[in-house]
Amino acid sequence: MIARSRLAALALTAALAAGAACQANNHKGPGQSGSSAGPRGFTLVASGDILPHTSVIDRARYDAGGSGYDFRAMFDGVKPVVSRADLALCHMETVYGADGQYTGYPTFKSPPEVARGVAATGYDGCSTASNHSLDDGAAGILRTLNALDEARVRHAGTARTQGEARAVTVLRAGAAKVAHLAYTYGVNGFPLPPGQPWAVNLIDEDKIVADARAARKGGADVVVVSLHWGTEWQDDPDDQQLTLARSLTGSRTGERPDIDLILGTHAHVPQAYEKVNGTWVIYGMGDQVAGAMYNHQGVQDPRGNQSTLGRFTFAPPERPGGRWEVKKAEFIPQLFDIDAGRVVNVNRAIAKGAELSGVRDRIRDVVLSRGAAEDGLVMGE
Repeated sequence: MIARSRLAALALTAALAAGAACQANNHKGPGQSGSSAGPRGFTLVASGDILPHTSVIDRARYDAGGSGYDFRAMFDGVKPVVSRADLALCHMETVYGADGQYTGYPTFKSPPEVARGVAATGYDGCSTASNHSLDDGAAGILRTLNALDEARVRHAGTARTQGEARAVTVLRAGAAKVAHLAYTYGVNGFPLPPGQPWAVNLIDEDKIVADARAARKGGADVVVVSLHWGTEWQDDPDDQQLTLARSLTGSRTGERPDIDLILGTHAHVPQAYEKVNGTWVIYGMGDQVAGAMYNHQGVQDPRGNQSTLGRFTFAPPERPGGRWEVKKAEFIPQLFDIDAGRVVNVNRAIAKGAELSGVRDRIRDVVLSRGAAEDGLVMGE
């Protein structure tokens, strides 16, 4: 692993300071409770992979009336949770195509209208670093980030220019500045675009720590890291996830951790939540949106359409320069109904009479499998 040079770290710090100035206006409002009371806390919601297979694309075309694509109704089941958060982050696993040339597995090119769908749901930003980031080369990254910009959805993990790669995505959450960093384990063997080694952030422990420290030095109150990692179809986090989680959460500058939250994607199935070195880690949130999923044995596996929303309530530091602490940690079980083409909030569906208690219980057992309940994780609605 090669540490980021001091010059690059200084450039990143400067970019964060500039980014904070121009990104201060988040569409969910500033959330300052008043000068006498000081800053209030904030809620952060995060969700798993958005992976539009051909069947999902077809459903969006049907929802648009056969002309164009409309993904908004697809997310309606979780819109109340997402839109009420001070900050909501998704994971955009695929790149976008153009001129109606849209494909599902194995090389994904999604309709750019998916960006409007996540924006309408209330997402403020998305991680974009994944093993599918180069499914259509640099052109795919360009189209994807352009569409997210047009929808006013921030993004982290891929870049169109070297300057953008050095910049830090900074979002407002109440009174806090939240830096969002994102990385992937690889890009399915595709070469990085010629002359653009910075196009996709690859997992490198030294680089992640350097980026997090630069973000903090540049003024970030909270640093969130999205990691596309793990072993597909494995409920348990693998050794790389466990080792990297311990190392990253153990990295500190003075008395303050360099990273405040880790959000995992890629495995296609929900994985555990765990508090590691005092920092919450979601090893894998699962697929929020995906068509019928087939495991390594070629068998359709319903776990591939199960996922969680993570919701974390942060409280402001008790003293200047202190850590914004997670005071409440929650998970909300989700299901993508492949027949209806809809994301389902499982607990709310059960409350309305749906026979989904088995799905809820399976997700709960996996999420709590590493002792998160003892550290205060609860199931939300």
